[in-house]
Formats: sequence, C-alpha cells, structure tokens
Amino acid sequence: MVALFLDLYYYNDKVYININGGTYMKTRQENLFASKTLTYFLQLAETMNYTQAAQILGITQPALTQQIKKLERTVGAPVFFSIGKKLYLSDAGRTMLATTQQIFEIVNSALDKVQQSTSATEGPISIGFLSSMETIGFERFFVHFNELYPDVKISFDLLTRHEIWDRLENNQIDLAVMYVPDESIKNWRAYATKKISDDHLVFLHHNDKLANRKKVKLAAAAKNNWVGYPPDYFISQLLTEVFKNKMVDEPEIKGQFTSPFSIIRFAQARDYVTALPYTFFLAHEHEITMHHAEFDPAISFDMSFVYRNDKINIPRIKLFFEEWDKFFSKKDYLSVLSDVESHSFGVK
Repeated sequence: MVALFLDLYYYNDKVYININGGTYMKTRQENLFASKTLTYFLQLAETMNYTQAAQILGITQPALTQQIKKLERTVGAPVFFSIGKKLYLSDAGRTMLATTQQIFEIVNSALDKVQQSTSATEGPISIGFLSSMETIGFERFFVHFNELYPDVKISFDLLTRHEIWDRLENNQIDLAVMYVPDESIKNWRAYATKKISDDHLVFLHHNDKLANRKKVKLAAAAKNNWVGYPPDYFISQLLTEVFKNKMVDEPEIKGQFTSPFSIIRFAQARDYVTALPYTFFLAHEHEITMHHAEFDPAISFDMSFVYRNDKINIPRIKLFFEEWDKFFSKKDYLSVLSDVESHSFGVK
C-alpha cells in the first residue's frame, strides 16, 4: 500500500499543499476556478458511484474517470478501490477527502471575510431556490427590497436539490431556500438555517364522497392512481419514507413532473390524485378544481433559508434578513401567499 501524507497551510493569501514531501501552491483564485478535479473527487466520494456522480456533475463517466486518474497520478496513490461493484475510499482517498474539504473551507472562509467588509446597501446576493417550491411570497418581498436598496442586485435561480447543495458547498450562492429536515444532506456542521414557514402536504383528489372530509388516512389515499415529482425530489422521497414507516404500500405513479403546475394540470385532466405542499396550494387555491384534505397523520416539514455560518456576517446578507423580518411581521408568509393580489407577481 502506498502511503499518502498531506499537509495544508495558508500563507500570504495562498494555499500550500505538501503532498508526499513535495509542495504544490495554488492561489485563492486558482483554487476557485481551477478546482475541477477536486470538485469531481468530492462528488464521487459523496455518491460512491461513477454513473450517479457523473450525472450530478453534468459530465460523461469517462470524463469523470479521467479526472480521478489525474488526481491519482498527482498524489501518487489510488484514492478509490472496488470490491465487486461497490466503490470504497482507500486510505489515501480518506486523507485526500479530509484535506480537500479543508481546502474548500479555507477558500470559502477567505472569500466570506472579504465580503464582510463590503457595503450593506450595494453588491450581489445570490439565492438558490428549490424549483418545486412556490415563489410568489419571495417575488413580493424582492419588489419591496429593491425599492429600498436598488443597488443590491439579487440573483434568484430555480435549482434541484443536488444543484443547490453543490453551489452551497462551492460558495456559488449566498442563500438557499429549501425544505428541511433533508436527510440527503450529511454535512450540516458548516451551515445555519432560518425558518421561513411551517409547511405540510395536502392531498388533492376528485372523490366527491370524500369532499367534505378534512382529513384522509394514508392507506385510503394510496388506493388511487397518483401523479407526483420525480423519485429524487424531496416530496417524493418524503412520501416514500412515510409510506414505509406506516407500512402502507406505495400507490401506482402514473406521471412524474418537476413542476407543481404540471402536476396539477395533469392530475386535473386525468382524474388522478396528488400531494403538494400547502404553501403551493394556498397560493393557487383559486385555480385548483380538485378537492383537498389533510393527511392523517399530518406530513409536515419546514421551509427554510440555508446558508454557510459566516454568511450572516456579510452586511448585505444581514440587511436582507432584517428587512425580511420587518416585511413579514406586517403580514406573515402564509397570509401573503393567500392574498389574491399577490398573484399578479407570480407565474400565471
């Protein structure tokens, strides 16, 4: 077995890595923009599956394999090994993983410290928003915030869970808006959350006999043809876990869509049932012709901001949260969603 010895230190705005006695120097900028190999390594170490990691990264499997081989040539030792079809980190790989995480932590921390000295009333705020969520409440707030601080440029991207987490890890977004708790996220140590609202799933159906029921048992709901989100989406994985825990067979899924609007249109056209977040239902209740009921027991979760711990020290992020709290102290988040006038800011 080839031993791998790594030492990491930071001096004069540069990251130095000592690998097996040889020193490799990368400037902070180079670590940010030429860290493809390390990013690929981290993703493979997370999934332990070349096919899945390549899909998440948006590259081919041969391209990923080539980058891992490049890393192994650099460190002089294999970082992964296989037993059958299962992939494992080698001793060198575990050392490399810990050191790579340190590298990204140092670079991200340095950038955050730079941003902390900037103005509160100008500069960018990048927000990653889970694409399956309702956006109207945020759109109303952004209009208000921009009226107060037009020089703070807000970037608002609709992303998948994997894209959000990847951008958080690589410091490419300041704030994420997502559902929590999310069991697919393992490394919460470096992150903080700020609750936006309670949320829960609403059962939507066409059964007139159940029209007056305020609650529906999971077993009764499962005896229908469903339409929902793809399997890797938060709501789908949450439902799978609930069905499993309640020992109820999962229903037959007749269609899967990434957009709640598509789910509703398909369910209404085909007389299928579905389950969507209450926040979405509340904002679009006037457009939905299906009956609705709560699940018994309730399937609940929170809608929250997720961000790196140091982000709160950036003046414009702190200001953003202060104005957010003021705005929703006058009318809470759910009340804004239920306000028909707010729909003029949303997707028709």
